[in-house]
Formats: sequence, structure tokens, C-alpha cells
Amino acid sequence: MKTKSLLAVVSAGALLAALAGCSPDVSAGGGSTDSAGGGDAGSCSNTIVNKDAPQVSVWAWYPNINTVVDMFNKSHDDVQVCWSNAGQGADEYAKFSTAIAAGTGAPDVVMLEAEVVPGFILQDALVDLSEHGADDVKANFSAGAWKDVSSGDSVYAIPVDGGPMAMIYRADIFTKYGITVPTTWDEYAAAAQQLKDAGGPFMGDFGSNVPAWFTALMTQNGQKAWDYESADPQKIGIDLNDDGSKKVADYWQDLVKKGLVDTKDQFNTDYIGGLANGSYATYVSAAWAPGYLTGAGASTEGDGAQWQAAPLPQWDPANPVSVNWGGSTFAVTTQAKDKDLAATVAKELYASDEELQDGVDTQTIFPLNQKMLASDAFATTPVKFFNGQTANKDVYIPAENAYEGYTYSPFTTYYYSELTKSMVSIIDGSKSGSQSLDDLQKTMTDYAKAQGFTVK
Repeated sequence: MKTKSLLAVVSAGALLAALAGCSPDVSAGGGSTDSAGGGDAGSCSNTIVNKDAPQVSVWAWYPNINTVVDMFNKSHDDVQVCWSNAGQGADEYAKFSTAIAAGTGAPDVVMLEAEVVPGFILQDALVDLSEHGADDVKANFSAGAWKDVSSGDSVYAIPVDGGPMAMIYRADIFTKYGITVPTTWDEYAAAAQQLKDAGGPFMGDFGSNVPAWFTALMTQNGQKAWDYESADPQKIGIDLNDDGSKKVADYWQDLVKKGLVDTKDQFNTDYIGGLANGSYATYVSAAWAPGYLTGAGASTEGDGAQWQAAPLPQWDPANPVSVNWGGSTFAVTTQAKDKDLAATVAKELYASDEELQDGVDTQTIFPLNQKMLASDAFATTPVKFFNGQTANKDVYIPAENAYEGYTYSPFTTYYYSELTKSMVSIIDGSKSGSQSLDDLQKTMTDYAKAQGFTVK
């Protein structure tokens, strides 16, 4: 790479430290010279069907992914997947970063959330898949999903699942208090006030531990946070305090001040319990929410809860904007010995109808493969969590197809850490929403310069 000093600062310092200093144990990837890279049959968590075929090592954390790996291996004579779970999210990323710095120990293919891909590009950790047949599968995905894994003409990962955002709500609570499903954020605030005036539950929640959620909501109102391309990695544009973003921050601070929304951290038993017991009338979330809530024990059976899905409220209903929260990809690492073979796995794992259906049924993914989204089995099947509503067809598939993609920065983890602090100040009122974003803009600009970037 042409920016070694910049690379050293970001990869060895900021990125790895931000990933919580996890153990540098990278043994899960193996190291057999018989494989395309890091794979070793002895370290696989799955069965190798054809032991004579070359193996491609894969790190991934999807629950029950072993069933999809078995399907892949049974249908491929030319290559076998050797799968290991090296940890989820930050745990895996720390091990991967350590392996890249050491020059050994990384898998051939690694599961990454789209938001961390630019940081690993900067580490010279990922292969440009445009040179290994990525265009062969481009048509399988929406323009937005493809943009999430691309930088200029380069493609660094293959999308698997995503999180088009929507508003899920308790229809029973709405009926009880005479609430009309809001289609705009003004209507959402009015409904929240109506609930409070009637002694009802919180309309929703503004927790400080979901910075990706808040980023998506600011993006919906026009924020273009980052101007960055891997082809020119020393330069970055930063715009976090535009008028649209400030409007969103001030809006949620107003809801908090008026007691219309709660401020609990999300993804813990207290919050999940609140969703289950009717403490919240809505959950502004993503397509993976039903699977997550079901797995977390927020069952709708026997408790009278009547969850439904509705499109995300809009700032300008005449010009609706779809946004995304979450999503995973498969990327080929620079330590893969046979990059073409590794790219084949990245492109073809979760590509068959059988594999995609299993991903939906047992791994609660929202698939980004257009063939699956268009299938009756996915689109028109009533969703049990939503009491039989065809939520995929009605809400989530249109949101995914309208999503235009996002440009991530190479220091997403640090940005989320600082945005979390901003959200805390919004909640406790120590700063206005607008001021918190002005301060965030300065913090991130100073940080980028300190890491060696030229800020446009």
C-alpha cells in the first residue's frame, strides 16, 4: 500500500485497541499448506465431504452455519469449506487484525460486518474481488447492498444479510389508546404525546448504546457522514453536523426531555423484557428484529402482544428514504493462497436456494440475494412474530430495494465510541443535540488528522 505510515498508525493502534484488546489467539483459522490458505481439516468445525478437494478456511459466527457449510460441501467437488468460529464481531476482528499484523494465521474467507470493511482495507487485509469475478454476482444484490461493500470500482466483500429498517409496533397498544400508525416523524412525536397524556407506555426508546441505529436515522435525513475511497486512502471528508443531522438529534432530545421515550440501553434483558411486557409501543429497528426478539425470549404467544411491522416514519413523505442497520458479508483475505478459489466460496456460500432458505429458517438472517427476496417462500410467507402479517413483502423487501447504500469510514469503531458519548449528552441534557454533533464533528476531524489523514 502507498500509505505505510498511515496504515501502521490505524491498524496497529487505533483499530486493534478499539476492538477491546481481545486475545490474539488466531488458531481457529488453522494453517495447513494443503489448503487455499488458513484451512486445516483438523481444525474444522464441520465435516469435510471430499477430502481430496482443496479446502478454503472460513471464519464466521452465524448460528447454525454448519448446516449451510454441509450443504455447500456436499454440492461442491472442486472445493471444501473448513469452517471455524473465531468469535463474534469485535472478538473475531481483533484476532483477524492480529493475524494480519503477524503476516500469518488469518483465514481465507472472513465474515465481516460491512461497517468494518474499510478499516481492514486500510490494513491491506482484504482482496479486491473485482479482480476475482465479483461482477458475476453483482446482479444478485440491490444497488445499495453492493455499494456497502464497494469503493470506487473495487469490491471488497460479498453481501449476505442486511438490516433494512422499519418500525415494529404493538397493534394492541395502538388500538387501546386510539393511535394511528405514524408515517412521519412529526406524527410519531404526536402519537408519543397522545400515549403519555393517556397514561400509556413509552412510544419507544433512545438508548446510548446503539450508535449505528442513530447513524442510520441521521442518514435518513440527509447526512453524508463520510467522503472516502480506498483508492485515495489518505483523504477523507467528514460531515457529521449538517442541518438534517442536527434536526434528528434535537428531535430525539425533545422526546427524551418530554418523557415520551425511554433511555434504556438496548440489547439487555431489562430492555427486552420491556418490549415483551408492553413498556414500549414501538421498536424502531431492522429486519432482523423479529428473529432477535424471538431468540431473546420476547415471545408473542400467550401474552396478548400483537406485533406488526410498518415502514420507517419519514421526514419528507414525498421523498421517502430507506436506511439500513446491520448486515454481514464474506471477504477474501490477503493471506489466502488461492484467491480465486477463496472468492468462489465467498460468492457461492449462501447462494443456493437451499442454503438461503436454511439461513432464513435457522439463522434468522434477512437475505440480500434478490432471488431469495423475490421468492414466494420468503416474500409471501406469513411471519409468525407479526401474527401472520406478510411483513417481508409489505415492509422489509421494499425497504431493502429502495436502500441506496452507505459510505463507511475506515475508523467506524472509534466513531461509534465517540457518537455514544454524544448520545449520552443528548440524554442527560448536558448539551443540545446540535451542540453534541458540532463537538463530534471537531472530535472526528481532529482524530482523522492525528491518524495521518488529510481532511477534505
